[in-house]
Amino acid sequence: MVERIYLDYASQTPMLSEVRQAMAAALEEAGNPSSIHGEGRRAKQLLEQARKQVAALINAKPEEIYFTSCGTESNNWALRGLLAANQRKGIPGPPENRASRTSRTTQVGKHLVISAIEHPSISLVARRLELDRRATVSLLPVDSEGIIAPSALKALIKPETMLVSVMLANGEVGTIQSIKELAAIAHEHGALIHTDAIAAVGHISVDVKELGIDALSLAANQMYGPPGAAALYVRDGVRILPLLEGGGQEHGGRSGTEALPAIVGLGAAAERSDRYQISNSISDIALRRNRLRDGLKERIERIRFNGSWTSRLPHNLHVCIDGVSSESLVLGLDQAGIAAGLGSACNAKSMRPSHVLKAMGLSDDEAKGALVLSVGLPTTEEEIDRALEIIPRVVQQLRSVTALTTRYQI
Repeated sequence: MVERIYLDYASQTPMLSEVRQAMAAALEEAGNPSSIHGEGRRAKQLLEQARKQVAALINAKPEEIYFTSCGTESNNWALRGLLAANQRKGIPGPPENRASRTSRTTQVGKHLVISAIEHPSISLVARRLELDRRATVSLLPVDSEGIIAPSALKALIKPETMLVSVMLANGEVGTIQSIKELAAIAHEHGALIHTDAIAAVGHISVDVKELGIDALSLAANQMYGPPGAAALYVRDGVRILPLLEGGGQEHGGRSGTEALPAIVGLGAAAERSDRYQISNSISDIALRRNRLRDGLKERIERIRFNGSWTSRLPHNLHVCIDGVSSESLVLGLDQAGIAAGLGSACNAKSMRPSHVLKAMGLSDDEAKGALVLSVGLPTTEEEIDRALEIIPRVVQQLRSVTALTTRYQI
């Protein structure tokens, strides 16, 4: 039996062996990290070790890391918690930016700026906040490559803007944003900035101090760790209200008994990323991705490659193939032994044209054949070559069926 080819690393990365081993050891611990007996202290030690591992990966302090259950929770908490805790302007920013700030400490800030290509865990929360009249929301436009121009933020930001939330990298089309520039603009106007870095952490180097951000979301299942564990970085000195009230875990920020094995898995995944220095694997992964891109370009007519090629996640390839639908393509590839992505995996069941592609200017017809092909650390050149045999064949078969259906349509 021929082994299947996994090309859906953008939606979920498989756990690495060292992550599984760390989790297996944590499963043997019976203690609650909040308990003061020996078992509880051992569990607490594992929890804090994971916190240090995650902090080291993004160059943060351990006390700036709050564990959550998933990236969606981290994003929800960031928007709701930061807006609720910081309704007045004049919030202390990074020391290097304080001198350039105007004094507006008495101005109520209820304006939220997000990009037009955010994940639903940001965009739907923003919509809910607006419907509940807790904030007004402005959308940052993107260009045809999915890039936000700093001038666009300058045009939208207002005296009452309290928070800007822009993803570091888009998991669908792979485009990486200039968050450092956007953060500087936000801080110049006395606003906080949060970035959804879930698609980026573990795939590219991320340094919260270099970016100059106030909050960042990450998730284990996007960086070769387990589902069920994620984190929110909140810069020291930034106020945030809890999303969940209860026992006061996570420095009082996120109540609920911690899922220790999953969090240990997140820590192990973070240590692997940090230990092997992500930059060393970026070029290898990008070479495999480019091998796939070049092969598809040669073998398939009427194929479009989306996103930026100068500022892009190394593992991501997003295409639109004319003459086929996304769902039939993903199902056809699945039957042929390839797991591929259908836009955002969190919204794939809706079958609506991607809001990301529409924001980039694609029509519904152009976006109809969208496909995400993403490689990872385990992907081999042999798998890429096999995929280059299978994908064009499936496309040809589907186009033939579409042509016949159209021909005999009454």
